[in-house]
Formats: sequence, structure tokens, C-alpha cells
Amino acid sequence: MGDVLPRSYARPAGMLPPNNEFGIREITPGLACSGPGGAYELVERMEYLYVRVVKARGLKWSGEFDPFAELRLGGYSCITRHVEKTASPEWDDVFAFSRERIHAPFLDVLVRGRGFAKDDYVGSTRLDLGILPDAPASVQPDSSPAPQWYPVFDKKGEFRGEVMMAVWFGTQKDSYFDSAVHADAAFPVDDKLAAHIKHIRYDVPRLCYVRVKFTEVRDIVFADKARVGEVFVRSRILGQVHRTRTSMDHRWKDEENGHLFVAAAPFKDYLNMSVVGVKNGKEEVIGHVNVLLDSFERRCDARPISPRWFSLMQPEGAAKIDKYSAKISVVLCLECGYKVLSEPVHYLSDVRPAAREQERERKCIGLVELGIREAILTATRTRDGRGSCDAYCVAKYGVKWYRTRTVTDSISPRFHQQYHWEVHDHCTVLTVAVFHNSQIGDKGGLVAGDPVKDVLLGKVRIRLSTLETGRTYAYAYPLMSLHGGGVKKMGELRLAVRFSSTSTLGLFQTYAQPHLPPMHYHRPLTVVQQEMLRREAVTIIAHRMGRMDPPLRRECVEHLCESHALRWSMRRSKAHFFRLAEALEPLSAASAWFYHVCRWTNPVTTVAVHVIFTMLVCYPRLVLPTFFLYKFMLGMRNYLRRPKHPWHVDMRVSHADTAHPDELDEEFDEFPTARPPEVVRMRYDKLRSLNARIQEIVGDIATHAERARCVMTWRDPRATGLYLLGCLCLAVITFSVPFQAVALLTGFYLMRHPILRQRLPDVVANFFRRLPCKVDCLL
Repeated sequence: MGDVLPRSYARPAGMLPPNNEFGIREITPGLACSGPGGAYELVERMEYLYVRVVKARGLKWSGEFDPFAELRLGGYSCITRHVEKTASPEWDDVFAFSRERIHAPFLDVLVRGRGFAKDDYVGSTRLDLGILPDAPASVQPDSSPAPQWYPVFDKKGEFRGEVMMAVWFGTQKDSYFDSAVHADAAFPVDDKLAAHIKHIRYDVPRLCYVRVKFTEVRDIVFADKARVGEVFVRSRILGQVHRTRTSMDHRWKDEENGHLFVAAAPFKDYLNMSVVGVKNGKEEVIGHVNVLLDSFERRCDARPISPRWFSLMQPEGAAKIDKYSAKISVVLCLECGYKVLSEPVHYLSDVRPAAREQERERKCIGLVELGIREAILTATRTRDGRGSCDAYCVAKYGVKWYRTRTVTDSISPRFHQQYHWEVHDHCTVLTVAVFHNSQIGDKGGLVAGDPVKDVLLGKVRIRLSTLETGRTYAYAYPLMSLHGGGVKKMGELRLAVRFSSTSTLGLFQTYAQPHLPPMHYHRPLTVVQQEMLRREAVTIIAHRMGRMDPPLRRECVEHLCESHALRWSMRRSKAHFFRLAEALEPLSAASAWFYHVCRWTNPVTTVAVHVIFTMLVCYPRLVLPTFFLYKFMLGMRNYLRRPKHPWHVDMRVSHADTAHPDELDEEFDEFPTARPPEVVRMRYDKLRSLNARIQEIVGDIATHAERARCVMTWRDPRATGLYLLGCLCLAVITFSVPFQAVALLTGFYLMRHPILRQRLPDVVANFFRRLPCKVDCLL
């Protein structure tokens, strides 16, 4: 049967092309162990020299400066934060130096005082690193030694006080790893720079939709006591503004859905409602009121919410009106049953609703572990005459985002940090992005002047549903950057990822559950609403994360949340068209196969099809079992050729390597456009030409659809009469002749030998082609 049925049906998913510059590459790293649940199993062991500077006491100096400690290890230097004018400062700062970069046998600790013109030297102490024990093979999180006092001497050898420190060799499993400042840079690391290069976890704020529906306003008058005619209500939450339509009767009961905003917990912001009247073509605020979001009723289902009345206040500066009693009726609620979408639906990393009680309904079904190992990057800047890069990674999944430390001054950064998340729906996407930290200057320190944007070097998306449970995937993913000049490979990122199932039954039950919470189906949002609210959600997330230390910059959040996914792109349009064509390829292949069967290209195949067709017609109860058995056998056959590699960005599918430079320049153009008028005119003419072809195709489809409908409308009375006469004859024939005979005759007629065919169109095609359509009604 494999030769009878079309070959394209059995075509498995494409394998990884060999020697592909933009393809992923499997690596064979040494992992700690293969079982799930342990810490740092997906990354290599890295040893660090940890220095914890706790405090100092009895410092003998003038006390006019702010004391701080400076650490010097070979060519590396870093300082603690300074404490204002005290002889017993407390710092409790932790620094980490990669052991593979240490080439000095001693660690010098200098106590200095920060002044306005220069720093005052107090004293120093030296530690011999050779006497420190090596990091144990099995490091416990609390294995750091207790700090101890070290004497501080000045240049003359006189005692100047004591400093409490703890120095030890450990690994990235140490409890101080996350909070330590990684100071093995080619330039001094101060407290300001340290805040921008350390590791941190970002918690995404709990977002919720806010529904505001106005019903009516009463007792409103202008300041001059004139009668109010047209009026509308403007509502605002932070930077989000909506307004109702203008009403003469001061009612808006026809606006059933109201307006939707996005707010973040703990909902301490205010909703500002302003009633605006239109007088002589000018707008005038009649009254306003502010309502705290936390006082809104919370709704997790589609139950109705009763409206509330609020008394309006006169705007500031307006003439006072005696007995001012304007009121507004409004329905307010927090829509906790929705999942606030901050990323495209096909890239969702979390599908749980805002309501905590509904979050518990989606139980944890697994655990995903990610090991960010190392990267090989293209130089993004020049430092001391050589290429350099200050790279960090951000891993995004669910409500927990992790930012690795910034590995400064290296085009081959070694991160070797591991993270894990609970999985509540495995049909979600884990995203890892690599950025260049542009906040670090060429000579170290923070960039002075206006802030600059961090540069995206590349992005990796991993869909959990494509991973086998329990298997560790270790691959080198290419990092590609697409810009107006084309696509460029910025290096590669080596990751190890493992998805482990904690509930096999729950894993399979997920396929029967709706992808989004029930409220998205009870009261669905329009596409325009979803995109508008998604932009607002990204803005709120970027604002919250920009206030953390270190801040995650807005451009990073926008890249991770795909905030520019809906901008026009000719390249993406081509990619979607060819994706559709490839998805419909089996139908095209089946049609071509049946065409050759009917033309007797291979007589053996055609005879076999006749035999199978006759058997199925005579025994119709075998049709469905045969179909499903064929699909089962085909799936088992494809299992042997199943893809072994995870999906990644494909240059051929994306059409990034063949895109015209003008198309890429148009894709990255601003909105509104910033290009010269002649360029815009050229692109407009090209778009008109493309739309003309699309218009022609749509017109042909409409013509065929109208002809199929007009056959029964008596628009052409003779054609309709012939059609009805044919229907009557077919009704008599199919009633008097057994169904099997009709089906056999129809099949044999379609597959008749070419000797019995003619090159002209058949009667049915001729009849359909002559039916009328509404193209005659067009101008």
C-alpha cells in the first residue's frame, strides 16, 4: 500500500541540515549527573575565590572621609560601598573572582577614605592564597567559613585598625554566588558599576484587566449654570486613557463591554474619571472623581456587576457652584479571570489567570531546568585595541525572569548558571536572550551622559512540548541579529535544558484543556483589544523592572515580549505565505497523485486503486477503520524518522537570508515613517502592485463562490432549469440504483482510461463556467 498512496503523506519532519552556519549543533558536555531535581547538574563546575568584607573597627585616621575597602588581586581591582564618616564602618559586601583568571599569589585589601579631591590611605593587609583549601567536591550552600579579624597596617608598618573578612574557594553552588559582585574585569569595579553587572531574579508583577463601564451621569451643569448638552466621560489610569462616545441624554447603556485597562498588583493606583461637556465646540471639564483600584470588586467569571454611584468634584480653578450634586454611575471590576497577555499567544510562557484561586486549579505537571553554559560572541566594541563584549543573558519563563551576571571584557563568556521553573502547561515557550551591556564604558565604569540601549545579540526559544521528558538537550544555538543591513550571526550560545514530568496523567490531560482561562471564551476580547492591552502590559512590566537593582532596561523587556511582532514586514508576509503553501503541500501532492492515477501514468498503481476502491464501496464499514489504521501505520513509520533536534530559527523559513535590503529597511522603519518622501512613494507603489495581484485572486475566488450560489437564484433561468432537471434525474437514479453501484460508476468514470477522455473541459466545468456572477455589478 506504500506505493499506492502518495509519498508526501509519509514525509517526516525535516532533519537538521549538515554544516549549516545558522543551524544548531549538538554538544557533549560533561554533566554532573543525569537525574532530575539536583542543583547545577546541567552546567560545569566553576571555582571562584570569594571575599566577604564584613566590617572594620578601630580605624585610626582623621575621620573626615567616608571609609571603603579596596581589593587588589593581580590586575583586578574592586571596591566596597563607602560609609559616611565613621571609624567602624560596616559593608558586608561579597566579591567573587574566577579561579581560572587568578594569576597572583596574594590578595591585598586596602582601607581608604573617599574625599572630594583624593582618597585618603588608612592601611592594608595581605592574604596568601596558597594557604586556602581548595573548594570541596561537594559544596553545600552554607559552606562558607566564618569571618575573622585581620590587622591593618600603614606604609610604615604601624597598626591602623582591623578588618573582618572571610576568604575561601567555592563554586557557583555557594549561597553567596547570586549576591556576589564578579570583579574579575580588566578595569576597577566600584559600587555603582557592581549594581549593573550582578545576577538577579526579576518577579513579573501580577497583572489584571480593569473593566470600566459608564451608565449615566446626573445633575451636571457648567460653571456658568448653563444647561449641558453633549457630554462624554474620559477615564485614565496612569498613561492609559479612554473616552466614551458623545451623548445627548447622558447615558451609555449601549456600551456593553465598557473600557479595559491593565493594572498591576498591589493596585494602589487610582482611576480618574472626568465628565467633559461640549459647549460651543469647546470641551470643558464639569466634574471628576478618583477611585482607588484596590476598592474595585474582583470578578473571576461572567456574573453581572452592579453599578456604583460616585459624587463628582468640581475641577480646580472653576467657579464654585452652590449645592453641586453631580453624580456618575459606573460599573467597576477587576477582571481576575483573564490571563493578561504580555507576549504573543504563540509565545506564551504562562497561561494561568490573574486570580490566585484559579491559579491553583492548574496544578504543576513538571519541572523545566535550564543551564546557561557559555557563549562565543562577535566583538561589539573595541577596548585597548582588541575586540571585546560585556554580555549577559536573560531567561524568561512564567513570572520568574533570571538575569545572569555580566561577564565583562570577554567574547567567550562562561556563565554556567542553572535555573528551574515549575511547569503548569507544557505547551509554552522558554526564551533566552543575550544582550551586550552598553552601560559599561570603554574604560570601565558607567557610561556618562544620556543612557544608551543594551544591544540584543540573539534570542533562543524552546517550546517545552517538543522536548522528550527526562532527556537532557545540550546544544549550541546560533545567535542571529536581523537589522536593516541584513542578518548577521553574532555568535552562539550553549545551553542545556531538561523537561521532567511530575504527573504523567496531568501531562496528557493538558491536551484536553483550553489553552487560555475560561473567561477568554465566555467573554472573548477582540484582536484590536488584545494587542492594545498587550502593549500596555509590556509598558507596565518594563516600568516595574526598570525600578529594580539592577534595572532590566525597557528595550530588553520589549525584545523578550516581542512587542514589535505586529509591525509590517514584507519578509514576514513571504514567510507566512510559504508556510501556508508548505502546510498545504500534502493536499497538493494528493491531488497530483490522484491526477496521475486517473491518467493511468502507472497502470499497476491505478489497477490497485480500482481494487481498493471497489472493496471499500462494497464493504463501506471498512472505510473508517482503514483510514485510521493507515494513519496509525504512517505515524509509526514516521516515528523511526522523528526529529532528534529541537526547533530553532530557520533562515529558509524566515526568508531572512534572501530578503531585499529595501524590505529590511522598511521592516525596521519607525512609525510614523522617517524615510524620505521618494522612498515612501516607491514603497507605496510597490505595495499597490502587490495588492492588485491579491485583489485579482480574491476576485476570482468571489466569482466562483457567487456562481455556486447563483445556480439556484434563477438569475439565469435556463441554467437554473437545467440544474433542477439534472437534480430530479439524479434523485430518480440514486433512488432506484443501489448506492454501491452509483459510487462504483462515479469512481470508475473519474479514473477512466485516457483513451476514453478528451482534452476539452467536461460538461460540468462548462456549465459552471457559464453561470452569472456579480462581477457585472462592479464599476
